[in-house]
Formats: sequence, C-alpha cells, structure tokens
Amino acid sequence: MTDSSVENLNVETFEPLVTPDQLKREIPLSGALRDTVMQARETLRSILDGQDHRVFAVVGPCSIHDPVAAMDYAHKLVALARELEDTVYIVMRVYFEKPRTTTGWKGLVNDPHMNDSFRIQEGLQIARRLLLDIGALGLPAATEALDPISPQYLQDLIAWSAIGARTTESQTHRELASGLSCPVGFKNGTDGGLTVAVNALKSALSPHRFLGIDDGGKVTVVHTRGNRHAHVVLRGGSQGPNYDSVHIALAERELQKAGVPGGIVVDCSHANSNKDPSLQPLVLDNVTNQILEGNRSIVGVMLESNLEAGNQPIPADLATLRYGVSVTDGCLDWDTTALALRTMRDKLRGQLPKRLARA
Repeated sequence: MTDSSVENLNVETFEPLVTPDQLKREIPLSGALRDTVMQARETLRSILDGQDHRVFAVVGPCSIHDPVAAMDYAHKLVALARELEDTVYIVMRVYFEKPRTTTGWKGLVNDPHMNDSFRIQEGLQIARRLLLDIGALGLPAATEALDPISPQYLQDLIAWSAIGARTTESQTHRELASGLSCPVGFKNGTDGGLTVAVNALKSALSPHRFLGIDDGGKVTVVHTRGNRHAHVVLRGGSQGPNYDSVHIALAERELQKAGVPGGIVVDCSHANSNKDPSLQPLVLDNVTNQILEGNRSIVGVMLESNLEAGNQPIPADLATLRYGVSVTDGCLDWDTTALALRTMRDKLRGQLPKRLARA
C-alpha cells in the first residue's frame, strides 16, 4: 500500500498500455520481413566493417506525421534504392519520436493526432503498421531511439538507429544503445564537439545492466552485451558545420586515439547545412568529393527529404496541412533528393570498389 501524501504528488493518472508482446501478436512480423530486416542489418554491419564497398544513405522525412504520405515517399524511395544499390545502400528515415528543446509536438508515437491528445497506444499501433508496410516493399527503416521503453515495441523492424545530439550524453541512451540489435549512430553534441560522442561509443561498446521492460511488460534488469557497431554521426553544432576534410581528419584522429570504431556518417542536415535544407546537396557533394580524393572513413550520409520542400507549422485545422510537407525541420523535395543521390552514385560508382581494395 502506498502513502498518497508523499508519492506521485504531480502525477494525475496512470494509463495502462498494451505490452510489447501483445502489440507484436496484434501486428506480427512475417518470416519474409524478418529476413529483410536481418539482411539489412547485416549489410550495414558489413559497410561499417569495411567488407562492403558501398556507402549507406539514411534518407527521408525529418519526422513522420502522415502514414499515407510516408508510403507515397517509400514507393518512390524503393525504386531509387534499386537503381543505386550497386553504390549507395538506401535506408528510409522513419522517425516517430521528436526531442523537444522546450515544448512542441513530440512525434507520431506520442501524439498521433497532433492535437495534444497523446494517444500513445494508438501511435504505437500506427507506427508498427507503417514499418511493416515499408518493410514489405523491401526497404530498410531507420529511426531515432529516444524513449527507452518504445524500442521493445518497434525495434524488431528497424535496421539502423540514431541517438540524437541532445541525448548522446545521456547514460540512459548509451546503455540502451548497448543492447539494441541494429547498428547505432551517435551524433556529436549540440556544440559540435566530438568528445561526448566518443565517450558514448566507449559506453555503448561495453556491457551494461539497467532497468527496463521485457516483452511481457514486466520491469526487469536488462543485461546487455555491448553493441560493436556503434559509430559516430557528424551533424555540426553551434560553432558551425563539421563535415569538411579538416573536421573529418580531426574526427578520425580522435576516434583512433580513443580506440573506438572509425567509421563516420555525415548528417548533411542540421548545422552542417546551417539549417537550410536546400544546402544539403552541397554538403553531400563535398563528402562525395572527399571520398573521390581518397577518404576511407566516411561510410554513410543522412538527408532530410520529403515529397515537397520546406516545412510548415501544425495548424489548428489539420485539414489545411499541405500534403508531403514536413511539420518539423525543413526538407528537400523529392526531385532534388533523387538528383543529389544519383549524382553521388555516378561519381562514386568506379571509386568505391578501389577504396575497399586499398583497405
């Protein structure tokens, strides 16, 4: 029996939630899709280990708010992925949770109706069905691991995860990453410094013990093995971009000195594009040219892209939302995205096998 005079004084209610096992039985993963997820993870591991000459590209909306538009985008992306697969391995960015500096929309899982109703169970159901539909196309999915509980509901459908700049320094997220089944990219801190990401890699590579839940929803002590495919993602910071050859060389030096994996992913968005989505193709081209000039550490890139360019505020009348336009960070439009990735492929097609041979 609890003493209500000292416990949960600022808690209004507790709302029971479906367990991970119940959600997975309601919206099950097929054997064919399980094979797709496992193969995608293995491909990404091979790229990170230097055994696959390709680079991978995490491409898609800053956040998912409309499953119909997301599937429209996925159909376009899977066709492009097949076209470029000899050089660029494409993974769709499917972000359901958004970290907020103060307040704001927290993403589809937390608030699927975008009206502060916070129908989280419904959000989990929508997210899982969407991941199944995207995976059924043969397209791998990537997301940000933000809430420490939600991975039990969705991670069996995820090929690559990111830990964001705001949470890379969090012990909780480092421990979480150590137990995830897919490769995990840690972004540098919001100041652009690499130290917190290097420390995060050291932590995620190691075994941990922490509180969590199992598939039955029971609180447990989670014992992890460590995730040897944790790596760094450069996204710039308050001091400016950090994707140029000098910053890449400095990052290589710091990673080697720390004895952690040396593969580098460049996020072409955020501070690396000065928060101007239209500059992302220029960042991508610079990274491509670095590889052409002999760089061997850059293994992946990230692009924020949607059906249409830019972004929009969430209106009071959701019927006035513009289709295919981000409600969080601004994005590239589809045609610009496809052109940028095709240009990268055309430049690198003959170079990447040589890079692997030299290694």
